[in-house]
Amino acid sequence: MTIAVQRPRPKVMTLTDAAAERIREISEKTETSVAGLRVGVTNGGCAGMSYTMEYAEEADPLDEVVEDKGVKILIDPKAVLFLLGTEMDFQVDTLSARFVFNNPNQTSACGCGESVAITPAKLDA
Repeated sequence: MTIAVQRPRPKVMTLTDAAAERIREISEKTETSVAGLRVGVTNGGCAGMSYTMEYAEEADPLDEVVEDKGVKILIDPKAVLFLLGTEMDFQVDTLSARFVFNNPNQTSACGCGESVAITPAKLDA
């Protein structure tokens, strides 16, 4: 008889040190209690989809909860397959400061950088 061994579940997303630090900074400045940062995707834009981020006062029971570098990220359940394997970074350059999603499922982006095309991840059996 073979006993099934449960393997650890991979994190849907990871954070760079810069992203974790920036999320902590902005969360500390909110006037309300923040349970985490909710991340998702929505249909729209010239490339088809856009990343979304908002403060969450509480986790939804269906959210995928990711804790990385002391930060809690709540993933919208409809976005999990689109975000699987994504690294979230925070970049500062001469003219801007922004969160950047390094997503292996992203197939293209529009010229203005506001929307992306994402193919859902294929899960191995």
